[in-house]
Amino acid sequence: MLRKPLAPSPPSTPSRRSIVRAVSVAGLLLVAGWRVASGTEEAGIAASRPAAVPVPGGIVRLSLGPSPERPRAWSGEVPLLVLGDPIEWTALVGIPLSASPGEARIVVQAEGREPRELAYTVTPKRYAEQRLKVAPKTVDLSPEDLARFERERDHQKTVMATFSEPAPGDLRMRVPVAGRRSSSFGLRRVFNGQARSPHSGMDIAAPTGTPVSTPLPGRVIDTGDYFFNGQTVWLDHGGGLLSMVCHLSAIDVRVGDTLQAGERLGAVGATGRVTGPHLHWGVMLNRTMVDPALFLAD
Repeated sequence: MLRKPLAPSPPSTPSRRSIVRAVSVAGLLLVAGWRVASGTEEAGIAASRPAAVPVPGGIVRLSLGPSPERPRAWSGEVPLLVLGDPIEWTALVGIPLSASPGEARIVVQAEGREPRELAYTVTPKRYAEQRLKVAPKTVDLSPEDLARFERERDHQKTVMATFSEPAPGDLRMRVPVAGRRSSSFGLRRVFNGQARSPHSGMDIAAPTGTPVSTPLPGRVIDTGDYFFNGQTVWLDHGGGLLSMVCHLSAIDVRVGDTLQAGERLGAVGATGRVTGPHLHWGVMLNRTMVDPALFLAD
């Protein structure tokens, strides 16, 4: 089902009293040179967010400083997830697997201030290679299959552009299904001797029919049966953070459903381009597929 991407919601406006209180507290802390939180509190905040690994396919966390209202931030024209409070805001940036090592920048716009740029450095990472044998028709597509793939690709671009109100802040995810990790994120994949795009998710081997659950509270924004991904469910977790589960044998939810973490949404299968039953789990941040393992709690 085709759904239009949600426009970025304007930042919520706190009461005048809460703004004055927040700004006053921030000012006192800055003047006194105090740390915003104790080591224990800082550790708790860090644990509720994905691990910061500034490599292709990883995530960088950038401090935006204090502001009475949530700042807005962009990577190019793509809005970024910003979390925090008036004392300290943080932008989470997903780094594309195709990113070259070196300096990259985002643009930040805080209330009443001029836009500014923040730089960060992408460090190199070498991913392993995986060679797979699949049905020839899923590598060398017929004209009909190619046309289907292109339609599905254009549709899913609109799904990936979804941007809703950011989540409260605890982004620790649970694995959608128990099982052995059969393929890791970032593998350079070669199908029938032909190089293809790197693996953009985590594969978990499990028998057909094994229940699949929601990794983080979210809203179902798309379901479908796709040429490569098979039966698929997309979830919106807020602020441009999305997740997808693929190759399902059954889908038990509908577009618009709101799910809590751990709720069943389908079952493991072998639909689409696969070599056997398993779950492909993908996580997307600012329209970029990133390593799901970075969101898992220790």
